Amino acid sequence: MTSPDSPLAPNDVVIVDAVRSPIGRRNGGFAGLHPADLLGRVQRAAIDRTGIDAAAIEQVVGGCVSQVGEQSFNVTRTAWLAAGLPLSSAATTVDTQCGSSQQATNLASSLVASGVTDVAMACGVEVMSRVPIGSNSSKKLGLGVPIPKPYFEQYEMTSQFEGAERIADRWGISRADTDRFGYESQQRAAAAWEQDRFAGQWVPVEAPVLDADGQPTGDMRTIERDEGIRDTDLERLGALSPVARPDGVHTAGNSSQISDGAAAVIMMTAKKADELGLTPRARILDTCLVGVDPVLMLTGPIDATQRLLNRSGLGINDIDTFEINEAFASVVLAWAAETGADLTRTNPNGGAIALGHPLGATGAFLMTKALHELERSSGRFGLISMCCGGGLGTGTLIERL
Repeated sequence: MTSPDSPLAPNDVVIVDAVRSPIGRRNGGFAGLHPADLLGRVQRAAIDRTGIDAAAIEQVVGGCVSQVGEQSFNVTRTAWLAAGLPLSSAATTVDTQCGSSQQATNLASSLVASGVTDVAMACGVEVMSRVPIGSNSSKKLGLGVPIPKPYFEQYEMTSQFEGAERIADRWGISRADTDRFGYESQQRAAAAWEQDRFAGQWVPVEAPVLDADGQPTGDMRTIERDEGIRDTDLERLGALSPVARPDGVHTAGNSSQISDGAAAVIMMTAKKADELGLTPRARILDTCLVGVDPVLMLTGPIDATQRLLNRSGLGINDIDTFEINEAFASVVLAWAAETGADLTRTNPNGGAIALGHPLGATGAFLMTKALHELERSSGRFGLISMCCGGGLGTGTLIERL
């Protein structure tokens, strides 16, 4: 762990660029694009923006959750090669459920910090329009189920939807609370685009146009905006039906969206950045992956935040920008209640409820958002965390330079 008060050291891990695609809605602009093509275009964009020789990136670590079909066969490597990038760069795809590309970022930073490589890329992709959530564990594959019988002797098996409802129960979060949070996410995201707050963090992506039957027309279009933002109000949100329980507090309006997207982060030692003539934009102060109750499942950001703050010596009020994934409104509301975090500094440009949650890409997406928001607002410290299926929490603490 790097001290937040220490000067930049030659072996500190620094971020030199972070970039993302726009986030596509389900069956939207990216529905006709192969996941490896989408990821490859973002990988290429990160390299082109820095001007770095791609061969200098010795390892690429990517996140993807549903690793089946088009997202199987180490999609991180396939994307890299399909983009015409050097075959000498090794690649790995990891699955930490929703936190996959944040854990990919943490692992890539560890490779740099340990001296295994001087330069690494972390990234992630998920095109849920083409590879639906849960595809890799579907009974239709005829390959059995992922949970063995002894698991049920240890833990109750709950869904993420039920976990979110139990979190709401435990922290006294009401339907009005979750609807208000969902509305605020939409308002912030719309304002961010209106005020051009996302400038510099996204790249346009060309994708095939599909007809009404989902077949390519032969035409192409360029996606240049997040597609999940919706014009809504509290009255309309209040009229939506709960998705988990008849009397539940979560609806499609205050839960994350099914989405498509990709993002990438380039990291290296400060010494290497100096050698390459690149400007470090932030340094990685600390990372973590924590295990939490798999029944509640989604409380990981609480434990991850506490661990990062305890080890860094920082207080919750020292953090200028939080990016906490909006898997469900109750996840962020419970996290804020437990940690004392300021919600006005949390997901200031909207979160997954408004922008979308392309599973394996979201961690790198949040890293990208946090870096650019710190630069835009002249903040110093950013904390990024996600809840993950199975009871995990990812965490990364960064300092703008």
